[in-house]
Amino acid sequence: MPESDLLRQLREDTYRTIARPYMLSGPLQGAALRMLVAMSGARHVVEVGTFTGYATLWMAEGLPAGGKIYTIESDAAHAAFAQRYFDQSPLNYRIFPLLGRALEVLQSLDGPFDLAFIDADKGGYEAYYDVLLPRMRLGGLIIADNVLFRGEVLHTAAQQGNTARYMAQFNHKIRNDWRVENVILPIRDGLNVIRKISDGTL
Repeated sequence: MPESDLLRQLREDTYRTIARPYMLSGPLQGAALRMLVAMSGARHVVEVGTFTGYATLWMAEGLPAGGKIYTIESDAAHAAFAQRYFDQSPLNYRIFPLLGRALEVLQSLDGPFDLAFIDADKGGYEAYYDVLLPRMRLGGLIIADNVLFRGEVLHTAAQQGNTARYMAQFNHKIRNDWRVENVILPIRDGLNVIRKISDGTL
């Protein structure tokens, strides 16, 4: 599906003015996230890691009328950048930015959420997942970004850098969690799509 003019402007502005612009999701991944939101029928979405708001706006497009996305960012400058684009979007009424440390903000949210997107500091993924899973509805999706990390997760532990090791450990944790089922999609740097299939009781 086509990238809107606003999204294209945001992407180009990110690459022109923001440090580490490669952290932006990109059109292919953005379209995939929009489709996953729409296909799952998600109405309540939480995003861990706003960055400049690109993925947020894509997911907002996939929400139905009355849908909401809560997006968490710890960097005030990134949050302010994203807000300028949220303000220009006709879907801004669906977006609720939250500034603060992700784990603390997540712990303050009750849920239930239909879909969560994790794209923040990689060492925090396991903690974010542990907080999110009880707050997801049965059948809800958690989508984690960068889980292939440049293909380095396939290397031996001795060959992996810290980030690849974090991602490999996270993927192993998900694969062995009987409360969920998952599939890794080789889109961009890898999306682990995780579906909650049990509320945790045997």
